[in-house]
Amino acid sequence: MATGINIRTYFNGLWHDGDPAVIRAADHGAWLGTTVFDGARYVDGIAPDIAKHCSRVNASANALMITPTVDPQDMVEIIWEGLKAYPKEAAIYIRPMYWALEGGDLGIVPKEGATGFAISLEEIPMPPQGFSTTLCRTRFRRPVLEDAVVNAKAGCLYPNNARMLKEARNKGFGNALVADALGNVAETATANVFAVKDGEVFTPIPNGTFLAGITRARHIENMRRAGMQVHETVMTFDDFHAADEVFLSGNLMKVTPISAFEDTKYSIGPVTERVRELYWDWAHSAN
Repeated sequence: MATGINIRTYFNGLWHDGDPAVIRAADHGAWLGTTVFDGARYVDGIAPDIAKHCSRVNASANALMITPTVDPQDMVEIIWEGLKAYPKEAAIYIRPMYWALEGGDLGIVPKEGATGFAISLEEIPMPPQGFSTTLCRTRFRRPVLEDAVVNAKAGCLYPNNARMLKEARNKGFGNALVADALGNVAETATANVFAVKDGEVFTPIPNGTFLAGITRARHIENMRRAGMQVHETVMTFDDFHAADEVFLSGNLMKVTPISAFEDTKYSIGPVTERVRELYWDWAHSAN
């Protein structure tokens, strides 16, 4: 079932209106989970960092031993062709994806060159003005590279995210702040995370347990260019309880303010608002 509305699908060299079936029951990706994707956004007629998202889906495919078959620049051109069907004011989630079609060695290793490819465009609105969410801890943790393909944006990682999110929702919170294997904060169930203390910004240092996102990197670059102090460092849950502001960074919503982490309350502060302003100022000037 789709998440958004007004869906368009690119498959077998053509754009199709709607959500046609593209994966067969015997495809390797359907029965062994060899699927990767990336997510970009089209908002106000622009698609920030679209080329980086297309490059990353190819890198993710390689990490799962799926042979990427579309050059990133060609992918960008295909996406822009598909977006012509939408009005400028539409907010679109852009999702290029690969999956393995056949198994090679013992049927488990994806067969080289046997790859499915599609792009899904879905109309999903940006969050309303003033939207925020809340966080709690979860008993589930981020895996390490020896346990899972954490160096890819892979579909097989998301059931772990889902149980984190489900646990948080059952507790009455909107999302989960998640630990790595050592018990330090990695990110949330759905996005990278930042904390603000005394006007300076802190975020967990990438340690191979989570994807340091494209939008996360863009925020860090924007903040440093604006003269803000940003630290990538080891962070504990106590650091978040002690923070003045907390916000999430992800492609779908770009900046999501946090109003509470368990019993710790935050205001939607000036640094969070500044990060949002910097992002959209950059996006409109660079695209």
